[in-house]
Amino acid sequence: MSVEDKFKRLATDHAPGQETRQARSGGDCKIGDDLPGTPVDFSHGDVDAHEPTPGSREAYLDGVARGGSQAYTEYRGGAALRAQVAERLAAFTGAPVDGTDGLIVTPGTQGALFLALGALVAAGDRVAIVQPDYFANRKIVEFLEGRMIPVQLRYRETETGAGLDLAELEAAFRDGARVFLFSNPNNPCGLVYSADEIAQIAALADRYGATVVVDQLYSRLLYTGSTYTHLRASGLMSPDNVITIMGPSKTESLSGYRLGVAFGAPAVIARMEKLQAIVSLRAAGYSQAVLATWFAEPEGWMDARIAAHQAIRDDLVARFRRIQGCTLRVPEAGSYLFPQLPELTLSPLDFIRALREQAGVTVTPGTEFSPHEDRGIRLNFSQDHAAAVAAVERIAAMVDRYRA
Repeated sequence: MSVEDKFKRLATDHAPGQETRQARSGGDCKIGDDLPGTPVDFSHGDVDAHEPTPGSREAYLDGVARGGSQAYTEYRGGAALRAQVAERLAAFTGAPVDGTDGLIVTPGTQGALFLALGALVAAGDRVAIVQPDYFANRKIVEFLEGRMIPVQLRYRETETGAGLDLAELEAAFRDGARVFLFSNPNNPCGLVYSADEIAQIAALADRYGATVVVDQLYSRLLYTGSTYTHLRASGLMSPDNVITIMGPSKTESLSGYRLGVAFGAPAVIARMEKLQAIVSLRAAGYSQAVLATWFAEPEGWMDARIAAHQAIRDDLVARFRRIQGCTLRVPEAGSYLFPQLPELTLSPLDFIRALREQAGVTVTPGTEFSPHEDRGIRLNFSQDHAAAVAAVERIAAMVDRYRA
């Protein structure tokens, strides 16, 4: 594959957040007399809509004040900070974390994802990837010239769990996949894998000697009635074959600090550090100091954050369900909605463009997450509550305007 082809296949024009540069800027928008409102960009979370973790700004400024000692940490992150984070992650996930050899701090979880796949995938290697799932998964594998084997998430066919097609996963392993990548909670659907699904993933991976990379970015933002099973604590597969990715992000309104953490198999973490050394050297040194506030929020703070997001989720779900022909499963965690729109007179991409231009609403096309989701749109509802509700009302009006 030529360099030109590699970059052509990345196709990031419609990636989450990329269309922001094309959106209307600031102020109210009034497209005709029937669609007034404030522009809302659902392609990413609004970090100004919710207060960040208490003390995060002070921690960052303290990192700046420390100067070089904080700016130039080890490539995998400051040793003392890694030890502190490892202890907290062990308590959260239910299994020991080696802060010395089994953990690396990265420039966001996106950085951790690239490093993990870069450490595990060579040209021609087969990689099992869930569809729909995070948009960058397949793009990174294709860029590394790996061979993607899709495994379907049949989430519309079940009311519990994520609906992973385990027969397809086993077939992928039999076909030579030695890496399996998925997000839990799922991005874009917000669904949580059941304990049985996690147990079967672990058993299959162990049987076929595969390494599993699990993106657990939103595993703290669980809504009422949801239960979560950490793959690394399942006890059913070798800990040397699991890499877990987490980080402070939209849940804590800390996305802008670009912090991620990957932990698990020491041999893979060591490779990731070597790759990070030539890609970015380290996660931003001053930003690393903010990790001291992660999992250390005041009592009740996370409960209030979850309640605020659940209230937004419930209002938006109710409004989407009033749209004739629109379907969606209620997300159990995270800050994403993934409704499937009815048939329209516009193509999916043209409708998304019309949403942006006529209603001041930016969403991400479902095809970023799976080629089968052409009628899907993804919304990150970590937004101002009232503005998000008003924006979905405008989406409903646009669906009626262009309904087939």
